[in-house]
Amino acid sequence: MAEGTLIAESLRTDCELDELEFAVHRIVRTRAGDPSAGQPAVWTLLSFSVPDGRAPTLAEQFAGVLEFGSWYVDFRTCDETFVVYAGRVFRHPRGDQAGEAAAKAHGRSVGVPEAQLDWPA
Repeated sequence: MAEGTLIAESLRTDCELDELEFAVHRIVRTRAGDPSAGQPAVWTLLSFSVPDGRAPTLAEQFAGVLEFGSWYVDFRTCDETFVVYAGRVFRHPRGDQAGEAAAKAHGRSVGVPEAQLDWPA
């Protein structure tokens, strides 16, 4: 199973996600946002899992509904890491430093604060 976290506030207000095959295991509200990066101070974190075979499809679905700017969703299977921004999916083997560097470089280019580029390898 692929596992990750979605920040509900990262979704566009006009978006709709349907035909999803993932399970939400935990919902947490926390003060983690960075208003200087255009983020609300309070976030709703949805911890989820999805069957490995559905991970690429879910990544594309997320890429189509995330707000542009300093937002992403990350999740990982046993073998791969997915980092998804609006309109862009980074997918690389877990531990692949070049893949991780590319995903982080894109994050920096769209305004993700450095402290938030901390997804698990």
